[in-house]
Amino acid sequence: MSIATSITVQGSYRIADKALFDGVSLTIPAGQWSCLLGRSGVGKSTILRLILGLETAGQFEGAIAAGDGKPIRGRASYMAQSDLLLPWLSLRENVVLGARLRGERPDLDRADAMIAQVGLTGDHAKKPGALSGGMRQRAALARTLMEDCPIVLLDEPFSALDAGTRADMQDLAARVLKGRTVLLVTHDPAEACRLGHHVNVLSETGIAPWPVPGSAPVRRVDDPGLLHAQAALLSHLRGAA
Repeated sequence: MSIATSITVQGSYRIADKALFDGVSLTIPAGQWSCLLGRSGVGKSTILRLILGLETAGQFEGAIAAGDGKPIRGRASYMAQSDLLLPWLSLRENVVLGARLRGERPDLDRADAMIAQVGLTGDHAKKPGALSGGMRQRAALARTLMEDCPIVLLDEPFSALDAGTRADMQDLAARVLKGRTVLLVTHDPAEACRLGHHVNVLSETGIAPWPVPGSAPVRRVDDPGLLHAQAALLSHLRGAA
């Protein structure tokens, strides 16, 4: 893995003649988790797609750059809201898809270990159609974690999981992605305050940082600072909706 780098996003985004967000200035520090929240439809997922250089429905005016001056493309892995598993491949084949697309020999031992870590041992030969929604989400997470990229963009990766499994997968992702530059889009204030070194709230008028607890992530679910921060953030988001 190459050395992690910071990312900056500055600018505005419009669909037709309507601004989705305006005057955004976001810095994603190197080697840490940054979390992005905001009401539905405000453009959180769009920012991920812009960083990746993917097509969007509107027009962005501004600049996106890595702190080391090198291109972001080719150094970032991405987990979308939908699992995007290929239905004709097995779970294991989906997990090693990135290596196959690059013409590399997949590390099947590492893939099996990752499948075990997300709790899907014994399911590696199953096709996506035989998996539940939560199992598919965990398979997609395993595929993302298999990629040895210094930049990782996650779009609500734990949203389909039950509470216990969600906490387990948060712990796993934080451990495996330690030292990476991570941007996590989430609707969950508790998740953001538990995982984030930095938390930002996106609105139509820009982006604002939100104070995080004093303890280091991953924070205990019963951490008093975490409980206070997530309650305050939830109240803010409800007032902005």
